[in-house]
Amino acid sequence: MIVIDSASPVPPFEQLRAQLARQIQDRTLAVGTRLPTIRRLAADLGLAVNTVGRTYRELEEAGLIETRGPAGSFVSADGKQGRERARRAAEEYAGVIASVGIDTDEAIRIVRAALTNGSADSPSP
Repeated sequence: MIVIDSASPVPPFEQLRAQLARQIQDRTLAVGTRLPTIRRLAADLGLAVNTVGRTYRELEEAGLIETRGPAGSFVSADGKQGRERARRAAEEYAGVIASVGIDTDEAIRIVRAALTNGSADSPSP
């Protein structure tokens, strides 16, 4: 079950992305499961079509779902592609942090802010 908290500071697309990603990774949504159409899910959750579309694009980029044209979007084999992409991004981030002289604690706060707010612009102290 997907729940979008309209009072949350976390953007709706991120709430949806995180919940679907968690359901895929803990196998609540099995490999091969067909996801609702973007329009259907948007209507069910009271979200804009673009919000759900952005979520699906990000899940697809992470390798968690695949879109098969007019057949729809499905849970992909295992998300390994997404984990590998995340690992490479973390290595690149670590390189940037080292090059600009940010300490580890601040770097982690920036990542935590990005993960919880969808933006690294305002990390909490």
